[in-house]
Amino acid sequence: MAARIGFLAPIVVYLALFFGYPLAANFTMALREYTAASFYTGDAPFVGLANYAEVMGDPVFTTALSNTAVFTAASLFFQFGIGLALAVFFQRHFPLNGVLRSLLLIPWLLPLVVSGTVWRWIFDQQYGVLNQTLLGLGVIDSAVPWLSSTAMALPSVTVANIWVGIPFNMVILYGGLQSIPAHLYEAAALDGAGPWQRFRHVTWPLLRPVSAVVLMLGLVYTLKVFDVIMVLTQGGPANATQTLTTWSYSLSFGELDFGLGAAVGNMLIVIALLFAVLYLRGLHSSGPAPARKGR
Repeated sequence: MAARIGFLAPIVVYLALFFGYPLAANFTMALREYTAASFYTGDAPFVGLANYAEVMGDPVFTTALSNTAVFTAASLFFQFGIGLALAVFFQRHFPLNGVLRSLLLIPWLLPLVVSGTVWRWIFDQQYGVLNQTLLGLGVIDSAVPWLSSTAMALPSVTVANIWVGIPFNMVILYGGLQSIPAHLYEAAALDGAGPWQRFRHVTWPLLRPVSAVVLMLGLVYTLKVFDVIMVLTQGGPANATQTLTTWSYSLSFGELDFGLGAAVGNMLIVIALLFAVLYLRGLHSSGPAPARKGR
């Protein structure tokens, strides 16, 4: 027993220091009027749920919540869909298969600040490669303000985030596809199943556990995306790309109201946990994946 406790103690201490304490401190801060002056005076009056009420009464809250929902849903849908399509495509053996898969990992390996800077250049209204290409092809008559238009900013930021997340989905799903026995496809083909039927009745059911992990990690990651949005738009224009994450940062380090920023951060944590629980319960209620049969 002592040996087991000894092995577990470092993990428990690490989680308590680097996860438990920050969460508890953030929860406590959200219940107080915590400003920049509080760091010097130590005075942070207890206000209870007043910070949450103020945040929810702010018009920016509705905008940030809506933007977070749209940004997350669109990112997850296209990252997973394109990643799965690429994973299925790379199952085939052809020249330079490994090289192309390695090159597709670049968006995932680059620091998010670098990726955001690249997309900021691509979307630049005057000198961006996207506008220059579209103008050269005659698709548009004038340069599109991708990042400075309230109508185009959120879709543009979402596209950049989708590009960043596709490689992660592809790699994990490709690994899941490799674990599916080839003889199941052969048996399905002998029974007259076409490509779509083999995917629907063989690939997708056996890939479901891996898909659940990918979607769950993608959901948590996308809800807390910060770097890409800040580099591209900083939440603007006119809060068009403001999400709960960037708004929490703006309240804490822009307006120096750490109590309000902590409240928004706590709400984001609750939303992430809620979606995680609902998704896992839905996955569990749908039943286990079909068992694999041997020869």
